[in-house]
Amino acid sequence: MLRKKVIIIGGGFAGLHLARKLDKNFFDILLIDKVNHHQFQPLFYQVATSQIEPSSISFPLRYIFKNNNNVQIRLANVQKINPIKNEIETDIGFFLYDYLVIATGCKTNFYNNNELEKHVFTLKTTYDAIKIRNHILTIFEKACYEKNESLLNLVIVGAGPTGVELAGAFAEIRKNVLSKDYHGIDFNNFKIYLIEGSSSTLNYMSPKAKKASAKFLQKMGVVVYTDTILKNYKDDIAFLSNNLEIKTKTIIWAAGVTGCIINGIENTNITNSNRYIVDHQNKITNSGNVYAIGDVAYMQTSKYNNGHPQVANVAINQAKLLAKNLKNIETNKILLPFEYKDLGTMATIGNNKAVVDLPILKFTGFFAWLAWMFLHLMLILSTKNKLIIFIDWTWKYITKNSSLRLILKDSEQNNN
Repeated sequence: MLRKKVIIIGGGFAGLHLARKLDKNFFDILLIDKVNHHQFQPLFYQVATSQIEPSSISFPLRYIFKNNNNVQIRLANVQKINPIKNEIETDIGFFLYDYLVIATGCKTNFYNNNELEKHVFTLKTTYDAIKIRNHILTIFEKACYEKNESLLNLVIVGAGPTGVELAGAFAEIRKNVLSKDYHGIDFNNFKIYLIEGSSSTLNYMSPKAKKASAKFLQKMGVVVYTDTILKNYKDDIAFLSNNLEIKTKTIIWAAGVTGCIINGIENTNITNSNRYIVDHQNKITNSGNVYAIGDVAYMQTSKYNNGHPQVANVAINQAKLLAKNLKNIETNKILLPFEYKDLGTMATIGNNKAVVDLPILKFTGFFAWLAWMFLHLMLILSTKNKLIIFIDWTWKYITKNSSLRLILKDSEQNNN
């Protein structure tokens, strides 16, 4: 039997699980990504705050598929899709497909503020996390000999899970770690500001989670401004919509995302937030055999009239169902519709501090923190990495410290 060619663009949660679930008796797979590893985004903030190593949450794609002879890996940027020719154009050549699956995920949304985009840090890749770690540690090195208020003001924009988790993690290392490392700095002057445009932190979660997260952050000394946006950043000054000006050399942008779309699909099949409009089998409307899954897919259902939440669980389940449906197409069986069962949401703010919203139960504090840790450990791909992260977390919990505060730059950067 001649196997069909499936091209998957993107090695995130959606693309990775689809490649693993597709039946090798029916499909040959070409997985294309710009990097050679799967990145575990929920723990980027722990890399940025020197709590775990980048290698603990980065998994080489070729290693993952070392026993899958039907999977080929290519590092490339996909530049254009030609649905009529069943072909994609990349910076390393052209590739034909029988089925194309777009699983490109999302990128940071700056809401058309190009000036901010030039000067703020983002947290969408492992490399972004390393850049933040390098920058923060370099800032503290400078603060040892340079008396400059802007060095000790950290601004985080966006109080969703990423922003809340970053703020909590920085507050913890301020209290437990930095004063021991940098004896010449008074860390009472290190201010952490969390800026949120909506009315509360974790605005999409339950009232109990919103209230608890704000209370946790306040107790940890994080300054939270809600109903506030960052209007501009110039000459090391952050200008807020509440007329406050903050002198800072560090702004981390965690305020929103937009889909990573590729040229070639009609604009009528793309939402204003750059998500592909798909049917209940994740096929892009009027695009033949082109599918989209994960964060970049927009599917309206009776339960989710505004599309599904852009979370890992949706991406994984869409991938699993699409693997079944592509096989069903090849075997002339009925296609199954996708419907997401929300198992809950959660976020952590620090040791013993987390919020969990389950369909039948909502809780906060220590047990929520344990639930958060357990779930994230289960999502880590390899047993080895699960063990490494668990040991790192245990050691940090006992000692309130880690030994991962390394500034990793090339010689040219160090001379600047």
